[in-house]
Amino acid sequence: MDFAFSEEQEELGRTVRAFLAHTSPETETRRLMETPEGFDRALWRRMGAELGLQGLAVPEEYGGAGCGPVEVGVVMEEMGRALLCAPFLASAVLATTTLLRCADEDARKRLLPGLASGELVGTLALTEDSARWDAAGVRLTARESNGSWLLTGHKMFVLDGATADVVLTVARTEDGTGNGIGVFWVDGDAAGLTREALPTMDPTRRQARLDYRDVPATRLRTHGEGWDLVAQVLDRAAVALAAEQVGVASRALDMAVEYAKVRHQFGRPIGSFQAVKHLLADVLLEVESARAAAHYALLAAERAEHAEHTEDTEHAENTAPELPAVASLAKAFCSDACLQATEQNIQVHGGIGFTWEHPAHLYLKRAKTAQLLFGDPAYHRELLARRIGMDSGMDKDKGAA
Repeated sequence: MDFAFSEEQEELGRTVRAFLAHTSPETETRRLMETPEGFDRALWRRMGAELGLQGLAVPEEYGGAGCGPVEVGVVMEEMGRALLCAPFLASAVLATTTLLRCADEDARKRLLPGLASGELVGTLALTEDSARWDAAGVRLTARESNGSWLLTGHKMFVLDGATADVVLTVARTEDGTGNGIGVFWVDGDAAGLTREALPTMDPTRRQARLDYRDVPATRLRTHGEGWDLVAQVLDRAAVALAAEQVGVASRALDMAVEYAKVRHQFGRPIGSFQAVKHLLADVLLEVESARAAAHYALLAAERAEHAEHTEDTEHAENTAPELPAVASLAKAFCSDACLQATEQNIQVHGGIGFTWEHPAHLYLKRAKTAQLLFGDPAYHRELLARRIGMDSGMDKDKGAA
């Protein structure tokens, strides 16, 4: 497998970095952290209209660019470097991937053009009080009444859930056994839906509690079991998040190196001291290893997409087991590397790194919350062992925050 990105993909990264440097400097990030929505709707629409970022993975027939996971990962990495305050992960990754992988053509035609253009913001509501990322954590119920579906219960920690126009909700259906899982399309302003923003460690990425009281919903048609769709979405979201974590870690390392060059102690830059050199060398190793893991996962996702679209049955069978395992590997490794890089960035900066005025703490907070999102490293290592057949008595029903 070739780990190198194409010139077009490299240029995409450079373009997005330049755009974010101009539109999302630290001052703008801090301003948006204090606003009710947490992001700039006008900038969100510009991202869709001028750069087409939200529609990168959307096929051209729905108004997108028809690109793949690698291009989305390139963008996520740059957004991580800039700590962009925007619902890209929720809308362009979670919601869009759910629609692309379901079997509901009507929902795709109605929702994907708006999501791709930036006119709509979407999200996926999965976790509840248990913060589990598996089917056992789904307790919100869906019941059919007079040919329509009504949802009752609540969801927690929903990314950008308070501002999303489209909330794709995972619910347990009342089919007599209580074991069915479905994915339902709910309008953000639907009757009976109450949304409350939650206080979070990371003020640059919003989460919300959603309460459903007989909320009308449309069930998405799926290929097979509803949870199979959710599992596929979570794997692809974990890969995209791993790319973002590389961007966060890379920027934290750059900040630490820059400071080590200009901060003097005992008449010399602190970067000349062996202890600081070793610390930064260790972080560099972790960041570059994480980059390799994330890039491998992106390319594995690209191969899986290609195999599906070309109906290459033999290739699809060879590729299908790879992506879930690689997704868990990348998410676990990149989570640890990102947290280490941001912690050591504060260490190098010393006292100033702990102050509110310095951006180091913002990167640490993003690293910590991203570590837990879609399952923490311990969860993904267990999942990886299970997926490659090394499970030895692990609790297969165990979830993770």
